[in-house]
Amino acid sequence: MRKLIAIWAGKLLTFVGKLIGRKSSSSPGAFALKIYPALVSDLNSIVKKKIIVTCGTNGKTTTNNLMCSALEAKGYKVLCNRLGANMLSGVATAYLQAADMSGRVQADYACLEIDEAYTPIVFKQIKPDVIIITNLFRDQLDRYGEIDITVDIIKKAIEEAGDVRLVLNADDPLCVQFGRASGVRAVYYGISEKVLPQVDDTKEGRFCPICGSELEFEFYHYSQLGKFRCPACGYRRPEPDYDITNVYVGTPMRFDINGSPMKINYKGFYNIYNLAGVYAALNVIGETVNDFGKLLEGYKPQIGRMQEFMFNKPVILSLSKNPAGFNQAIATVNTDERKKDVIIAINDLANDGRDVSWLWDVDFHKIKNERLNTLTTTGIRVYDISLRFKYAGIDVDMMTDSMKAAVKSALATDSKVVYVLVNYTALYPTEGVLNELQKEEGA
Repeated sequence: MRKLIAIWAGKLLTFVGKLIGRKSSSSPGAFALKIYPALVSDLNSIVKKKIIVTCGTNGKTTTNNLMCSALEAKGYKVLCNRLGANMLSGVATAYLQAADMSGRVQADYACLEIDEAYTPIVFKQIKPDVIIITNLFRDQLDRYGEIDITVDIIKKAIEEAGDVRLVLNADDPLCVQFGRASGVRAVYYGISEKVLPQVDDTKEGRFCPICGSELEFEFYHYSQLGKFRCPACGYRRPEPDYDITNVYVGTPMRFDINGSPMKINYKGFYNIYNLAGVYAALNVIGETVNDFGKLLEGYKPQIGRMQEFMFNKPVILSLSKNPAGFNQAIATVNTDERKKDVIIAINDLANDGRDVSWLWDVDFHKIKNERLNTLTTTGIRVYDISLRFKYAGIDVDMMTDSMKAAVKSALATDSKVVYVLVNYTALYPTEGVLNELQKEEGA
C-alpha cells in the first residue's frame, strides 16, 4: 500500500509541476522515496531484459537517450530518465511516471543516466547489467574534487554492481583503468585515426593512472582522449572492440564503425563517441546493429545539445558545464564557416558548482577568428567570464544581466547564425527565453 501511495503522490506532484511549467524531473521521485524508500529497488524485478546505466562527465545524457531511442525503434518498452535527472530521485521519478495507477510498470529495458557521485548509492538498489562510461574530466570541483576522487567512487560502484559488463572509451586513459580490475568484463570503443588538428589542448588526465608518469600521445582528439601510452609502465590504449575510422567532420558527419558506414546530422565531433558507446552497448546486450543508422533517424537531441531554434537566422543552444565541454563547444562553433554572434552565460548556483575557477582552464582564446561578429556575456557570473575574456585578449561587445536582451541584440546583427553557450542552471531559463521570443515573433 505504501508503494501505491508513493506512486500516486509522485504522479500528483508531476501533474502539478506541469501545470506551473516545471520539468518535474526529480522532486516527485524525492517525495515518493520518503514514503516508500525501496521504490527504485523494484526495478530489478520489473525490467524484463537488461538495465543499462550510463555515467561519465560529458555526454551521458545524449548517450543514454540515444540508447533509449535505439531500443524504442526496435519496438521495446523502455524506462528512461530522459531529462537527465541522474540522482536516485531522478530514477524514482522515471519509475513512477512510467507506472500506471495500480503501480504496474511494463518495461523490456531500463536506460538510466546516473551521476558519478551517486553510482554507489543507486547501485545499492538496482543491479545494472551494463555500464557505459563515456569519459572523465574535472567537473564541479567544489562538489567532486579532483578526478582521482571520482575514479575511486566509480570503482566502488562497479564492485557494488557485481556481475556487470563495462563499455569503456578506449581513448580515455582514465576510463580504460576500470577494465583492468580482476574479474571485470569490458569492451572498448575508440577512434583509431588522427582526425583533428593537433593544437595544444588542456589535458585533464595526462598522467598515467597506474604509475603516475606523464603519458605520451601518438595523437589526440581533445583533452586527454587519444592514442596514449605510458613510457614507464607500459599502460596503453587497448585495441578497440568497436573501431571508428574514416571520420569526416562536416555536415553531415560520416564515419565507419568496424567497417560499417554511418552518417549523422548531429553537430559536434564528441557525438561520434556517444554513438559508438551506444553501438557497443547494443552489441553487448545481444541486439542487432545492422540497422543502427536507421534506428537513430528519429532521435532528437535533448535540450541544449546543439539544439536549433529558427528565427530570421538559426540560434543554436549548447550546454557546456566544464573545461572539456566548453572546449568542444568552441571547436564546434569554429567549424561553422558562417559569420556568427556568440553569447556565453555563466551561473554559479549549487547545481553548477560555486567554484568558477575552471573558467581559466577553458581555451577561450580559440573563439576569436575572422568569423566572430559579436561576443556577449551574461549570467550571474557575467563579470567573471568577461574578465576571463579580457585576459584572453578578446573584447566583449555587450555585458548584460538579461538573456532576452542578449538574444535580441544578436538577432539584429548581420550575422548568419547565433551560438548560445550556457552552463547548467542557465540552460532551462535560456530555452524559455528562446521559446518566448519565437512566440512573440509568430504573434
